[in-house]
Amino acid sequence: MTFVTVMMIVWIVLVVITGALMLYRARLQGNEMDQVSLDDTFAKERAENEAIAAKVLKVQPAIRVFGWLLTIATVFVIAYWIWDFVKQFK
Repeated sequence: MTFVTVMMIVWIVLVVITGALMLYRARLQGNEMDQVSLDDTFAKERAENEAIAAKVLKVQPAIRVFGWLLTIATVFVIAYWIWDFVKQFK
């Protein structure tokens, strides 16, 4: 395998993982209720919302890490293609 092939495979894997994590978070947040319950009759709904919020908080660090890795990989890929473009005209 060439360097370009490995670089693109790594970039695509990072895109897929980051996208999947963001879709998972969006799906979780879609199940969350936007209303505030003030009395104890809505204790079950409040507990469900707290469980959803806990899952979202667990996913956040992974999304942040993969987001940064994807950003770094994207900058690297763009820099490589610019370098290759310039190298062709020398």
